[in-house]
Amino acid sequence: MPAAMTAVTSLVGSQGVFSATEVLLMAAVFCLVFLLIQSLRQHVPQGLKRPPGPRGYPILGNALELSKDTHLVLTRLSQKYGDVMEVRIGTRPVLVLSGLDTIKQALVKQGEDFMGRPDLYSFRYVTDGQSLTFSPDSGEVWKARRKLAQNALKTFSIAPSPTSSSTCLLEEHVSKEAEYLVTKFLQVMEKEKSFDPYQYLVVSVANVICAICFGKRYSHNDQELLNIVNLSHEFGDAAASGNLADFIPVLQYLPSRTMSLFKDFNKRLIHFLQKIVNEHYETFDKNNIRDITDSLIEQCLEKKVDANTATQIPKGKIVNLVNDLFGAGFDTVTTGLSWSLMYLVTYPDIQKKIQEELDQTIGRERRPRMSDRGTLPYTEAFILEMFRHSSFIPFTIPHSTTRDTVLNGYYIPKDRCVFINQWQVNHDEKLWKDPLTFNPERFLNAERTQVNKETGEKVLVFSLGKRKCIGEPIARWQVFLFLSTLLQQLEFSVCDGKKVDMTPLYGLTMKHRRCEHFQVKQRFPMKSMN
Repeated sequence: MPAAMTAVTSLVGSQGVFSATEVLLMAAVFCLVFLLIQSLRQHVPQGLKRPPGPRGYPILGNALELSKDTHLVLTRLSQKYGDVMEVRIGTRPVLVLSGLDTIKQALVKQGEDFMGRPDLYSFRYVTDGQSLTFSPDSGEVWKARRKLAQNALKTFSIAPSPTSSSTCLLEEHVSKEAEYLVTKFLQVMEKEKSFDPYQYLVVSVANVICAICFGKRYSHNDQELLNIVNLSHEFGDAAASGNLADFIPVLQYLPSRTMSLFKDFNKRLIHFLQKIVNEHYETFDKNNIRDITDSLIEQCLEKKVDANTATQIPKGKIVNLVNDLFGAGFDTVTTGLSWSLMYLVTYPDIQKKIQEELDQTIGRERRPRMSDRGTLPYTEAFILEMFRHSSFIPFTIPHSTTRDTVLNGYYIPKDRCVFINQWQVNHDEKLWKDPLTFNPERFLNAERTQVNKETGEKVLVFSLGKRKCIGEPIARWQVFLFLSTLLQQLEFSVCDGKKVDMTPLYGLTMKHRRCEHFQVKQRFPMKSMN
């Protein structure tokens, strides 16, 4: 108890808002609540058992040890307690799943049991708790609207381009933005000795999803868009698995810079999106559906389905769907490309192998296309290894159980919060030889002519099952097209004597520290490319 009391004092008293007496009273109340919860724990059916896990402090549970590098701590604990493990954050039990087979069993084979979302404090501020991605709802209305959002995203990604019947909209948008980046990087190098590519990447990637969702692109100097994309890390910091404010209620009432920034970011994003949705309403033409937002408005205005059916979209909900689609197509791609550049300058020999493959397969007379993906196995293997080694999405968004269930012989009650440890799977020595080594060739067949599909499917990035990221297909295509176009024309390096810092910064998506020492040079004279 003394250790727990000290921890509470550090978490609460250090803020200077409670007296010592109030802290003691609060701790006493939490102790009583904790003991009451323990006494009311559900009975485990005969023949089953509770998942094992580490003991924690009263009140705080295992919160202190999970407060830093949560993915690494839980991976170490899984080695001791197994793939189905229970920890406590505050007084709240959390199921932690590791191991590819166990995760597949839960999310795919028992998908209905594990498809819920916990009602977490931070989630309530994502489109006022109405987000498809973060909402605790997983009923028929949720399923129908998720399917509608998936179909809209697919339609306005693979639809033929109006300027070329052989090119889809996604390919056209990415190619234009990638070409812009090539020009921009070279222009910056003419003025500066080095630069940070992230500040340009982030806007170009955002422009792709803006083109699909809103039918427009933004200037790289557009301040409103910059305010959104450059603050997106505020979202990841608060929404990450293991955010203490989600599990220790008293922290919700204390001053928190992280939560203040998180709330502010969500307000800015909704204001930005709502303005665009309103503009679309004002210019809507049922005979000219321009983009995803128009498609959703059409569903709302024309009432193509009966108002009582699950797929009907109320007018006020459109911005929530747009928010989910914008998020699905933005942060993962930006982070993946940024990590890719970090690996390329760290391993220049790998960069040369990719460029040799591009030269031999595509040449220099045209830009890469989506149809080239299957003919560039080393490039694809590099992308898979970037996803695996960085594991920049260490956990899925937390799940919860929708009913009492059994997993690997362990009894799991309804409404149990569930963490899915993707980082552990991607670094599991049972699956990967030398998992800490960056080696794209682990994904190639013996002849190095094809990616081994079975090996590639072991990499967890976008989750599995019924809550799998709806933006996965277009995210993978975007990373491939951006990367292949950039590497076809540019060579990346860092200034002499400088190294990039590959230490990840923990969050919902793990970023690396920004690097301002990048340099690029043109691989061959610029030509008008088809």
